[in-house]
Formats: sequence, C-alpha cells, structure tokens
Amino acid sequence: MDDLIIRIHSGQIQGIRQNGVRAWKGIPFAEPPIGERRFRRPAPVQPWTGIRKAHAPGPLAPQPVDPSGGAFRLKRGDIPQSEDCLYVNVWAPDTPPASPLPVMVWIHGGAFVTGGGGLPIYDGGMLAGRGGLIVVSLSYRLGPLGFTPLGHYSDNEDDGYVSNAGLLDQIAALEWVQGNIAAFGGDPNEVTVFGESAGSMSIAALMAMPKAKGLFKRAIMQSGASQAIPERHGRILTKSLLDELGVHEDELKKLAEVPTEEILRAGDKLKRAAGAAAVMFFQPVIDGKELPVSPLEAISQGVAEGIEIIIGTNRDEGALFIKEGAPLLPAEANAKAYIAVTGAPEAASWIEAYPLTVEGQRQAMTDLYFWRSALQFADVQREHAPVWMYRYDFSMIPDHPLLGKAFHSAEIPFVLNNLDLLQATGLPVDARMRDMAEQMQDAWVAFAKSGNPSTEKLNWPAYEEDKRWTMLFAEKSGAVQNPEAEKRRMLTGE
Repeated sequence: MDDLIIRIHSGQIQGIRQNGVRAWKGIPFAEPPIGERRFRRPAPVQPWTGIRKAHAPGPLAPQPVDPSGGAFRLKRGDIPQSEDCLYVNVWAPDTPPASPLPVMVWIHGGAFVTGGGGLPIYDGGMLAGRGGLIVVSLSYRLGPLGFTPLGHYSDNEDDGYVSNAGLLDQIAALEWVQGNIAAFGGDPNEVTVFGESAGSMSIAALMAMPKAKGLFKRAIMQSGASQAIPERHGRILTKSLLDELGVHEDELKKLAEVPTEEILRAGDKLKRAAGAAAVMFFQPVIDGKELPVSPLEAISQGVAEGIEIIIGTNRDEGALFIKEGAPLLPAEANAKAYIAVTGAPEAASWIEAYPLTVEGQRQAMTDLYFWRSALQFADVQREHAPVWMYRYDFSMIPDHPLLGKAFHSAEIPFVLNNLDLLQATGLPVDARMRDMAEQMQDAWVAFAKSGNPSTEKLNWPAYEEDKRWTMLFAEKSGAVQNPEAEKRRMLTGE
C-alpha cells in the first residue's frame, strides 16, 4: 500500500518523499475566505473526490514583500499570493510509526502582516526526521484582511463578521489537526504549538481564547508574549479603514467587492499615518467574545492551567529593527512611543537608562518590548503550570554588523535546523552553527515528547521564583540563575 496516499476527513491526499521524510503540503483546512467569506470566520472545507496531490504549499496571504529577502536573503517575490491562503503542511518520518507520535505545530511570525507556513525557512522536514515526530505548519489571514475588528457589526454569531479572523484561522487549523493528524501517525493528545514573534503572540492569545481550549498540551513561545489592543482602539481602526475604502458602516457587503490591493493599500496608509507608536498596527483585539480579556490577564486568572511552556527572547532583538545610521526619535517622542507600546507610564523613566544611540535603542527595544513581556507572561503562567525560560545569545558570524548579533528571528533556522537553506544563499555555515541547531532542536523535541526540555547535553531547570533558571543558548550553552536581576526588577516590579 502506498504510504503517501492517506485519507483525511475531506478526502484522499497524496504526498511526496523529500529529504528523508514524507510530506503533504498545501492541504486546505477551511474554505477559501474570499468574496462573501472575506472578514468572516473560517468555514469547514468541502470534501473532494479522487486523490488530491499535496506536493506544494498553498499561496501566501496577501502581504508586502521585502525585495532584499531580509536578514537571511530569502527572497519570496516569486511565491504566489492569494486570499485563498488557508492551508497546512505536514511532515512525518519516512517510515509509518508503530504507535502515535507527538505533534509540533508551527505558527509563523511577521508582525501579523507578512509570512506564511509554506515558506522554505519554515520547512519542518529536518525537525520531523531528526526528532521522530509529526510537524505541521499553518497559514492564516494577515494584515487588514486578518485583523480588522469587524465583530461589533455582526448579528450572526455563527457566520458573521469577526474581529480576530487570523486567530480564528489558527484555531480552525488546530481543530483540523485534532481531527486528522492520526491519519499521518500523530497523536492528537500530544500537540505542542510553537511560534516566533507574531506566531508566539498568537500562542499567547490562543491560550486565552475559550475556543482554543483543549487543542494543544504544550507551547513554545519565541520572542513574543501578550499582545492585543482594546476594543475601543479596534473600533477606531475599523472606522478609519472603512472611511479610507469609501465603505459606509451600513454597507459592509460592499467589502466583498473591494480589490485585495485596495484593502492592503488602505491598511498601509493608515499604518504610516499612525507613526512610531504603531509597532504593530494590525494585531489581536480584545473583543469581549473570542478574546474576552488581554492574554496576560487571562493567563493570570488560570485559564491556561496545566499548559507547560517554554518562553524566551533573543539577546539583541532590536538589532533587526533599528539599522546602523537610522534616525532616532528625540528623547520626549521616544518616551511617548515606549509608553504606547508597553502600556506602562513608567517606561518614560526606564528609557532614560538607555543612551540615544543606535546600540542603546536596540537594547531598549529588546528589554522593554520583548524581554519584559516574556518575563510577565512567565511569572503569571508558572503559578498554573511548569515554565522554562531561555535567552538566545548565539551569533552566526562574529563581528558581522547584523549576523554577529542575536537579532529578532535569528534562532528560527536553528530551531528548524534549516541551515542548508542559508548556505544556499551564500551565508557561511560551520560546525559550531550545526551544533547550535542540534542543541536547540533536541531541547524543543524533548519538551514536545516529555514536557521537559532537558537533554543529555543540557540540563534545563524550570523557571521558578527562587532561582529563575534561564537557559542561555550561546557558544557555551548552559542554565544560569536570574540573569540581569536588577534590570528585571526595574521592568517588572518583582
């Protein structure tokens, strides 16, 4: 029997063998959110007849594209884009397992406006093959199409407009995993979600959303934690977008006819007008329904009791965003911007500890925006489940202006062990880099399999109040107690 042809709820699919694993790509988990389905909750995918080839990922959600390919030079200009973007990709070991395997589900980042589960950098083949488990990646609606809060206009709970379409897409994909992953050899009771940046922030939101309860057992959160805007801000955003599109609030059906590029253009115009305070203009909104309260508040109340997490940040997150020679905000404007993005009036005094230089402001962004939110999230969740903390310090190319930093997203090709992809773009890959990839991958796999990330090479104690053990992934990796304790106290008040 052909082990590449399997039956899932919606029909038969045929996968491929690739790089020592089996893969099924571009599997729809919901109906295309196009036309009348735009801005509405994802609908169950309709069954098909015959055998559907699952050999290539689906299109990217509509998004802006960096022509340079970003830090890793991974250009994506030739990858198709479409509002028909709700697809998952599955990787499994080459030999069908004798018993069900743990499952890891990747949720991509990109500030809620870019990215896609089918991008080559997110290929789960190495993780599935080396780790001996099932890996899934998913895509979701982005930008104004995924995060324009329209739920308050809806009078139909089942099929009306929604405020967090992108998050509901993720829930639909996780429900697809629950219903179908056994056909690939996976165990639906052993699902770990992992993601970076907006993917990690999505996980924080999912942990707080009633509809996501029971869809995963563990979570790994890389460089992102609680992030959401109040409903009143969401209503202002929505009204501004509708005005820009020339659609009256009483004529929302016209939204189905607006060209995709017009919606993206309007969203981009609003974001640019918002200025420096709009770090992420489109993001989850606290709508009182799907996301009742902020993720941090919900987690502190114990809604994610029992969900074990790994959470961490990179040492130089801000290096990706603040370039050499970049113009810097004056001190007063800088303080206002950090008050806006942290929600903490105290940020005006915190920022005084960082010089108004490129390096100083990179560290300010790292600490005030990324590290502080991770610390807060870890502190509230460890009251309800075991938590492990890490910091990624490794530099790919020492002394390189960017690749010599542990910048935002730098850990991704190591976690997924896709260094060959970087090598193909001309970046040098050496033995120390491959060793780092194995260290991180082994820890992530151990966690997905057992709920504890300790490995033969690295003993990783849990993050507890008295010790605050933190794993530093570096030239010489190891756990340290309470790193930068004074700065932590300043940022959290603990």
